[in-house]
Amino acid sequence: MSRVCAVCGKGVTTGMNVSHSHIRTKRVWKPNLQRVRAIVDGSPMHIRVCTRCLRSGRVQRAV
Repeated sequence: MSRVCAVCGKGVTTGMNVSHSHIRTKRVWKPNLQRVRAIVDGSPMHIRVCTRCLRSGRVQRAV
C-alpha cells in the first residue's frame, strides 16, 4: 500500500538527520494519511487523504 495522498499526491520525502557532531544518517518524513470515506465521481469510496487536504476542504466526506 503506497503512502501517497489521493488528492494532492503528497508522498514520502527523504533526507538526512544531522547530529550535533554533524554525523549524517538517512531519515524519512511520512505524510499524515487518513483512510476516509469520501465522495469520488458521485459515489462514496474509501481513499487515503493527507490531513492538509481534509482541513482545507478539498475532500467532500460521505456521511
